[in-house]
Amino acid sequence: MKYIIFIIIFFYPINIFASSKDLIKNKLNQTNNISFKFIQKIGKKIEQGKCIISYPKKILCKYDDINNKILVSNGRSLVINSKKIKNYLRYKLKDTPLNLILDKKFLLSKLDQVEVVEENDETFSFEIEHNDNLLNIFFDKKNYEIKGWTTTDIYQNRVETKLFNIKINMMIDEKLFRIQKYIN
Repeated sequence: MKYIIFIIIFFYPINIFASSKDLIKNKLNQTNNISFKFIQKIGKKIEQGKCIISYPKKILCKYDDINNKILVSNGRSLVINSKKIKNYLRYKLKDTPLNLILDKKFLLSKLDQVEVVEENDETFSFEIEHNDNLLNIFFDKKNYEIKGWTTTDIYQNRVETKLFNIKINMMIDEKLFRIQKYIN
């Protein structure tokens, strides 16, 4: 009987002694890229679409709207373009909250520093305050994948982003994140 308990404890695929924080860190560590659909709420405005994040700091989002809005980062710059905008908008990624979300090493280091991971029926969450940016990031309680975040945009609007249909470590072409492809 002792041997069975020993085998279960040491060889069972899920470590029953691991904390939620450790399990989140392990999942995040194993994630090289993530694709998902999203719903984003900015004030009363709701947008949706699909994104691909490739760590470190690359993202491509295509919004489901009549203006074909695109958001793309190559790791240094963030560009937003659509039919509605006469000229594209370009920002230094480091000046946006996405800089934090897209930096897996930063998230892992902040997870190490957090003392309490909040929890509800569906998610674990923790807050990060960094350079006047406040980020609340959510992880799924069942599989420890990133589930969404809330931030404040450069115009001081609260932005809530919820992810679904999540796929991790897909084969992706890094050329997707070339900003020049999306500038008219």
